Amino acid sequence: MQNKPRITIATGDGIGPEIMAQTLRVLEAAGAAFEPEFIQVGEQVYRAGHASGIGPEAWESLQRTRVLLKAPITTPLGGGYKSLNVTLRKTLGLYANVRPCRSLYPAVATRHPGLDVVVIRENEEDLYAGIEHQQTPEVVQCLKLVSRPGCEKIVRYAFEYARRHGRKRVTCMTKDNIMKLTDGLFHRVFMEIGQEYPDIVQEHQIIDIGTARLADTPEFYDVVLTLNLYGDILSDVVAQLTGSVGLAGSANVGDHGALFEAIHGSAPDIAGRDIANPSGLLQAAVLMLVHLGQHEVAARVHNAWLCALEDGQHTADIYRAETSRAKVTTTGFADAVIARLGKQPQHLTPFQAGPAAGPVTPPARGPRRPVVQQLVGTDVFVRWDGTVPDELGRQLEALAGSRLRLKLVTNRGVKVYPNGHPETFCTDHWRCRFVAADAAIGENQPDFMPVQFAEILALQHRLAENQIYIIKTENLYLMDGVRVFSLGQGE
Repeated sequence: MQNKPRITIATGDGIGPEIMAQTLRVLEAAGAAFEPEFIQVGEQVYRAGHASGIGPEAWESLQRTRVLLKAPITTPLGGGYKSLNVTLRKTLGLYANVRPCRSLYPAVATRHPGLDVVVIRENEEDLYAGIEHQQTPEVVQCLKLVSRPGCEKIVRYAFEYARRHGRKRVTCMTKDNIMKLTDGLFHRVFMEIGQEYPDIVQEHQIIDIGTARLADTPEFYDVVLTLNLYGDILSDVVAQLTGSVGLAGSANVGDHGALFEAIHGSAPDIAGRDIANPSGLLQAAVLMLVHLGQHEVAARVHNAWLCALEDGQHTADIYRAETSRAKVTTTGFADAVIARLGKQPQHLTPFQAGPAAGPVTPPARGPRRPVVQQLVGTDVFVRWDGTVPDELGRQLEALAGSRLRLKLVTNRGVKVYPNGHPETFCTDHWRCRFVAADAAIGENQPDFMPVQFAEILALQHRLAENQIYIIKTENLYLMDGVRVFSLGQGE
């Protein structure tokens, strides 16, 4: 092949170098055409002083190739080390994580022979923004960030993926019965964009019962779309249902590049023993070959892999006396795949390359619609070491001033003032909600009046002068007259 594409390869930590070496052996034997650039990322790079686990030379390679095949890496224990996987996905704009999982029954033991599910996970936002703070001696927080553009990209990607690959159903899973703004936005965008895809069956499920149903009857699902954290958990559940998380690979796709990796970790406890299953990384490499347009080579590798599994050549994680013929090593499994290149499986469905899991080009966005944003109050979070909420409430009421009034105090989201319950357990972290003093707030239909920012600053100044320890503030807004902040439980 002329002008072989260049790809970046990271051999990783733990079992990473072993499974990468065997994966590359298989790709070479199958005739894959690419020029590798090897980079070092992970544990050694962390310990060399790079807090994200990747150095300048590696970034330069990624900017050249736009394609990374990465083995698992180890993040050292302790504070100060950022997740390399999250850093790569966010920095390179790899917004879609695609994890196909299909039953390999009867070659690999599973309770779910009809399983054929693709999990599509939003890859850049949610709690994986990694923005955390310790706010008081007793309370830490993690910010969950969800944006409309981020939701639109991944939702459209899921529908386009389903259409391109002949998938008939997309199931969106969120927890918007509790997180009505963040998960609620994801659900709303799913319904909005879904109207453009009437040929695809669409449904929404709450993530907890959805996960339970998926684990019980995965044959009822086709494409599952969800947010970042849920998708991380859910895709491991589905992969394990096929027989082992060691069997699954994933693609991380963006507008300007792609990253391919096994979904499992670096497993340092078995490193160097030549017993790890290289299948996950090998399947990631198959996805990479499709991305590179080398469909015939991808099919040759995948079908040889299926033949090896059909012939009972199994590593320890999937070995079962009733379905396996030989317990093979990492190297032995690669040998078995290489020996079967050019063969077709007899019982498992042969590989048929679909379109590459490439980026989806959304319709051009028109000008942003003007939104009237009104400031109607503020939540002041304070550290207070007392134990009787009424004491804090009365003190804050006296400091509210003439333009603002204290509406309520919550602790961990539950209203404790006014009219709290003595049974409610409280920490040292209190949310104190102030609104306009003349706001007529009904019990069931809140009515919020505009507030001047200067009044909020003056309130903070009064609190500070009276030794109220302010941790943070969150202003309260109406967007086009609609409340866009959550009420306290019991408010």
